[in-house]
Amino acid sequence: MNTLKQIARIFYGTGIAGLGILHFLYQGFRPVILPVPPESTAHLSVLVYATGAFLFITGLLIATGKYVKPVALLLALVLFLFFICGHLPNRLINMPSVLGAWTDALKLLALCGGALIAARIFPQQTNSFFRILDRTTFLGRFFFGIMLIVFGIDHFIYTDFVKTLVPNWIPGALFWTYIAGIALIGSGLSFILKFKMKAISLLSGAMLFVWLIVLHIPRAITMDTSKDPNEIISVLECLAFSGIAFLLYFE
Repeated sequence: MNTLKQIARIFYGTGIAGLGILHFLYQGFRPVILPVPPESTAHLSVLVYATGAFLFITGLLIATGKYVKPVALLLALVLFLFFICGHLPNRLINMPSVLGAWTDALKLLALCGGALIAARIFPQQTNSFFRILDRTTFLGRFFFGIMLIVFGIDHFIYTDFVKTLVPNWIPGALFWTYIAGIALIGSGLSFILKFKMKAISLLSGAMLFVWLIVLHIPRAITMDTSKDPNEIISVLECLAFSGIAFLLYFE
C-alpha cells in the first residue's frame, strides 16, 4: 500500500500545483481561490502571481515528497484563510441558502482538508509553530466529507443540470446521477464517522479517478479553454480529490 500512498500524494500535489500555474496563464484569481470575477482582480497581478507561485511550489513539494508535513500545514493555513476571509463572508451575504452557490467554497475547504490529511499521514519533525497547526489535522476528513455530502445532495436538487454532465455514450444519465449522489453522500458520511474508511476511501478514490478520465478530461479537451479555464480547473480539482480520498486510507 505504500505505492498507493505515494500516488495519492502525487495526485493531490499535482492538482494544487496545477491550480497555481493557472494564475500565471489567466488574469485574476481563480474563483475557487477567491469568489469574485477574475477580471475584477486582474489589476492585483502581484498578489495573483504570489498566490500562484505559492500554490505551485507547495503543490510541487508535496507531489515530490519534500518536506510534506510542514509544507502541507502551511498550505492548509493559507487555504483556510482564503476560505474564512474570502468565501465565507461572500457566501453569507450572497444567496447563503442556495446550496449550489457554495460549490467553490466547499471545494476550497476540501482542498484545505486534503492538506491537513497529507500532513497527518506523513510524519516529520517540525518546530513549535507547525506543531500547533498539527493539532488541527484531525479536521481534514471533516472538511472533505462535508464537501462530498453537499455535492451528493446537489445531485438530487440540481438533477436536470447534473445529468447533462454524464457523457452521451453512457446510457441512463438520470440513473447514474442518482447513484453518484448516493455514493458521494455515503462516502462523506463514512469519512466523518470513521466507518469502513479504508474500503470507502479506495472506492471513492477510484470513483473520482474514473470521473476524471471519463468526464472531466474529455470535457477539458473539447471545450474552448483559451479564455475560460473552468474545465481545466475541474480536471485538477478532481485529480486532487481522488488523491485526498486515497490518502484517507492511511488515516
